[in-house]
Amino acid sequence: MSAPPTSTPSNRRQIVAWAMYEWASGAYAVLSITVLESYIKDLFPGNPGLLLYTYGQGITMMVAAILSPILGAMADARANKRLWLAGTTAIGAGASALMFFATPDRGWLLAVLFIAANLGLQLSLGLFNAFLPELSDDETMGRVSAFGYSLGYTGSFVALLLVLGVFFLGGQMGFSLEANGYLLKRVGLLIMGLWWGLFSLPILIGVRDKALPRSQPLRPIAAARQALGEVRHTLVHIRTFRTLSLFLLGFLIFNDGIATVVTQASVFAQDVIHMTTNDLLVLILLIQFVALVGAFAVGRLAERFGQKNTLMACLAVWVAALIASFWVETRPQFWALAVAVALVLGGTQSVSRTMMGLMTPKQHTAEFFGFFNLSSKAASMFGPVFFGTIMARTGKAHLALASLLLFFIVGWLFILPIDLARGQREARAENAG
Repeated sequence: MSAPPTSTPSNRRQIVAWAMYEWASGAYAVLSITVLESYIKDLFPGNPGLLLYTYGQGITMMVAAILSPILGAMADARANKRLWLAGTTAIGAGASALMFFATPDRGWLLAVLFIAANLGLQLSLGLFNAFLPELSDDETMGRVSAFGYSLGYTGSFVALLLVLGVFFLGGQMGFSLEANGYLLKRVGLLIMGLWWGLFSLPILIGVRDKALPRSQPLRPIAAARQALGEVRHTLVHIRTFRTLSLFLLGFLIFNDGIATVVTQASVFAQDVIHMTTNDLLVLILLIQFVALVGAFAVGRLAERFGQKNTLMACLAVWVAALIASFWVETRPQFWALAVAVALVLGGTQSVSRTMMGLMTPKQHTAEFFGFFNLSSKAASMFGPVFFGTIMARTGKAHLALASLLLFFIVGWLFILPIDLARGQREARAENAG
């Protein structure tokens, strides 16, 4: 991992504090698809657990898609992204830690907390991403974004290693993952929440909004009404940012595929490869390490060959991997496929975030990144529901996973005609106006 690119020690500290949120939320990202997904299926065996996990993600994606641009506009109006980030983080991290008390006789509590934690994460990421254009310029944005993803995968790796250590020590002491009310899995969920909350402190303490408030404080209902007005204003004038809107549409589609592959790969691993929770933890540990290296490497490639060219190459790898998944039957094959996907996982998202930042007018960062979050959540409700429905009705994980190929092909077709330089000129014209 390289040092954060910046020109001053003060800005360097803020970039590190900003990137620490990737480290913090990375624990939820990795433990939710291993320990949490497994525990949901323990408490809701069969199709109920599968549908709760997939539909629950779809529902929270839909709600986040509706709320993100509203929160972004409200944050821009009062220049208080940090306050909203603190609130959504408290919801997500708090719900995650409280999952420790979701014992086998309280399955309903686990379901409620799962929805709350996932919603808190999705809302917080839009606010977090909105700080990127304030902490970097056109030249350094790609490296700052890649640095954040690299730190995120490092945090995921360390958090996962910690939980694996807890499971190992628990086994040495006579505990199993199933015994004593699934105590070890509940401890893993507690670690997930505490990790997220603790390592969110640097950004909440050390990073400030650089924009000035554009309006006086309003009551919540009035603030929401004003925010909706600004959202409508952006929608009405979206043609001013035609390149950005085309990019968002393509990102909306292919990111749905990425999110679904990431969250549902464990379902495929358990159904086809018959992996246990410990097996999955070890596999995800490897993926985090490979994704860490991949995010940094893709960032470098983007600097040399251009953001768009690099994104197109990453999407080609995703297409090839999903085609190959239809013939995966053994553990070595699945591990090889997972490594290939991990190499472009963080890079695809990092390059996409950079392209968004390059085409975003600086005075609308939270609002436009609210739309970026909208684009990543609005259709992301379809992927998990699509996967879960096919899996539940056919019982064929191969078919459910390979069907996601459509998302990447269609998204690629939307990204193909984009002229990034034109998008940057449109953003600069708005800044000058």
